[in-house]
Amino acid sequence: MIKKAIPDKSDFRKMIADYMENGLLDNIIDMFKHDTNLYEFTGDLLTDERMRVRIGTTALIETLKQEDPENVNRSIPYIIQVLDDQNPVYRGDAAYLLGILANPEALQPLGKRLHDENENVRIIAREAIKDIEAQITPQQ
Repeated sequence: MIKKAIPDKSDFRKMIADYMENGLLDNIIDMFKHDTNLYEFTGDLLTDERMRVRIGTTALIETLKQEDPENVNRSIPYIIQVLDDQNPVYRGDAAYLLGILANPEALQPLGKRLHDENENVRIIAREAIKDIEAQITPQQ
C-alpha cells in the first residue's frame, strides 16, 4: 500500500501565501470555493509580512463575497482575531475586511477598535461599522 504524504497545515498555508505573492489569485479563489476549510487561513494571510499577500487577501475576500457568499463569512472569526494584532496596519486591514463582509457579528469587536491607540485604525473601524449598519438597516 502506498501512503500519501498529507501536507502539514503550515506548509499548505505557506503554499497559498506563495501563490498569492506570485499573483495566482484566480487559483486561490478556486481553491477556497472547493475547500471551505481554507477560510481558516485568512487571518494568517492578512498578517503575512509580504504586502502582495496582504493585498491579495483583501482581493480574495472581496471576490469571494461576490462569488461564494454562502461561505465567505467562515473567514470572520479569523479576521476578528487580527483586530488584536500588535501591528496597526494589520488591525486596520482586518477592520476594513470586516466592513466589506458586513456581518453584524463583527460589530462588537469593531466597537473595541473605536478606542484603538492608532488613529487610522479608529477611522477604519468607524467606517466598517457604518458599512455594516448600512447593510443591516433598511434604507428609507
